[in-house]
Order: sequence, then C-alpha cells, then structure tokens
Amino acid sequence: MTVRSIQEVELSGKKVLIREDLNVPIKAGEILNDARIRATVPTIKYALEKGASVILMSHLGRPDEGVPISEQQEASLAPVAKHLSELLNNQVDLMPTDFSADSAAKLSPGSCVMLENVRCNIGEKNNSDELSQYYASLCDVFVMDAFGTAHRAQASTHGVAKFAPVACAGLLLSGELEALNKALAQPLSPMLAVVGGAKVSSKLMVLEALAQKVDHLIVGGGIANTFLAAAGYSVGKSLYEEDMLAKAREIMRLTNIPLPSDVAVAKEFSESALAEIKVIADIAEDDMILDIGPETISDYVRVISEMKTILWNGPLGVFEFDAFAAGTESVAKAIAENTGFSIAGGGETITAIELYKISDQVSYMSTGGGAFLEFVEGKTLPAVAILEDRNAG
Repeated sequence: MTVRSIQEVELSGKKVLIREDLNVPIKAGEILNDARIRATVPTIKYALEKGASVILMSHLGRPDEGVPISEQQEASLAPVAKHLSELLNNQVDLMPTDFSADSAAKLSPGSCVMLENVRCNIGEKNNSDELSQYYASLCDVFVMDAFGTAHRAQASTHGVAKFAPVACAGLLLSGELEALNKALAQPLSPMLAVVGGAKVSSKLMVLEALAQKVDHLIVGGGIANTFLAAAGYSVGKSLYEEDMLAKAREIMRLTNIPLPSDVAVAKEFSESALAEIKVIADIAEDDMILDIGPETISDYVRVISEMKTILWNGPLGVFEFDAFAAGTESVAKAIAENTGFSIAGGGETITAIELYKISDQVSYMSTGGGAFLEFVEGKTLPAVAILEDRNAG
C-alpha cells in the first residue's frame, strides 16, 4: 500500500493542518538544536506557495495533559514559532487554546499559524475521537509530516487523519519512507548496520531484524560489551547485560558481527578520566570500556569502505567525552566518505553527524528516533497505516 502525497492534493485556497515534529531541545527559551525545525520547512513552504492557509501543530517535551500552558511555560511552542518565522521569512503566530474552526476559516491564503503544544490537550495521548474531530474541523486537508511521532497512535498523528476531509503525507514523511524502504526493502549489497547504545534489551528487536538482512553488523557502546561478554571475554566493570548473553549469541549466529580487538578504557566514568588503550585480553577487573581502540577503528573503517548500503543508529562510545570520541568520529567520517547509500537515525546519531560536520555526506538523515527503530524492526507505524487506509479508501 502507498500513502497519498501532499503533491497530489489541490491546496490553493484550502485550510491545511500540518502535524510536524518540532520537539527540539530548549534551554532558557533558546533552541539548542534546530535540525528538526529546519527539516519541516520544505513541506510548510510548499503549502504556502500553493496558496494554502497553514495551521501547524506539534508536541514539545512531556507536559501534563489538561494543565494550562500558562502553568507550564517550559512546554510552550513560542520559541519554536519565533524561530520558524525567521526560517520561513513568514510570520508564524502562536494561537490561543480556544482557536476554532471559525478562526481557521478567517485565515488568508499564505498565512501560517501554530497551535500550542498538543500534548497539553485532554485526549491527545489516548487518541480520543472528540479531540481528533476538533483538529479535523480546522482544515480541508490534513498533512501528516511528523515521522518522529508516526509510531504513536495519538489524536494529532492518527485520529485526525480518520476525520479530516483529505489526509496525506508531507514531503518530510514521504522522504523518510522512501529512504527507509530503499535501505531495507531492496538494498544494494553488501549491506552494513552500525548499532550503538547502552543496552541490548532496548534494541533487541532491531538487532534481530537487522541481523537477518545485513552482511555485517557492527555494535557499539554497552551493546558491544554485552556481545564481548557473550563471546567469553572479560569486560571488567563495563556496562553490560548478563541476562542478554544467550540472546547475543543467537544474534551472532545470524550474521557477521566483528567484535573489537582493542578498546579505550578508564577507571571511572568521567569527562576528566584518562583513556588507556588495551587489547581485549588485557581488560582488568576495574576497567570500564568507553570506546573502541585504533586497531578496531581501522578494521571497521575498512569494512565500511566496502559497503554499498549502510544503516547507522547509535554512537560507538562515549563520544560526549573527547578522550572517548575517536571511535564514533572515525566511523562517522568513514560512513560519510562511503559512496554507497547511507541512512542515519536517532538523536545521538544526528548529534554526532552535526558535531563532525558530515550532514551533507550522509545520503539521508532520519528525524525519527523511536519511529526509525520500529520501522527497522518491521513494525507497522499507526500514523502511516491510517494514511494508507485513507488512500486505499
């Protein structure tokens, strides 16, 4: 099944409600990373240039449902609306909570407004029909463009699509689905997946799904420690999951998982800790593995250079600490230099890509975290499924 694209819908003179993922880190009213906001600009500009009046909605953080935004100002989308106004060169006004269908009808073509944080609305999380119908009453066309929340069946992502006169996918969502299908449905071989993170248990289904698709699977962080322990190596006092050792061995039987031959260790988890390079056999009981070593980096870079398709989710070490960033930086740059198709997703992954200034060299950067992982696992994303149903109907 396929979803209908915004490019297939007449927008001139229409009221267009667009669900975006504008959930960005904000401190003291300042946006720390605007990557997600910038990713929404093409869809919003497209609708405005086609003569639509645009109503935006998004969540921000985890506010208390039913509590007025005046009592939880840290959850307000006001800084986002201000920043988006600058990016669009078009004023984006933040609407009061009593914004109605009558108010929407008064919007002029080319105007753009934003609803306040949808997660403050009663019924958002449980996908209530009442709230979904309210959202639908504001528009002629609903555009789902928030891939990062597509795995959630909520009123602003799923329910509204049931009741809106027309429901379709925005440019960002369409691009995400196209890129992920390219990487997973019919990938050019050989294919590599790089999966980092703290725990095997948190990415177990992803690892199992990828192990059956890829030619090589590189694991990093605490996940790599668990695989090292499963292979019989001592990992000292490093983070690993003893109850996942049997599962790690099962995954190792499915595909080639090159394990680190040397690592960077420290006696404590600290930004000021001194890094020491050790071969795996020399790990002491009080050592903590915080990154991969130079020999392993060389091996991984060679593997990456030979791949035609690469999927990356998660850092290789504690890259936030300079002494333990070499593995993540080297792998990131090797992926950037690869001439095949590469797709990267997840918050820490995108942070690393921007830190090492390689965004222009990665074929596609996904804005999704949980949605990215669930798609890779093969799960149905509710917000995509409802668009497919509407297109089929």
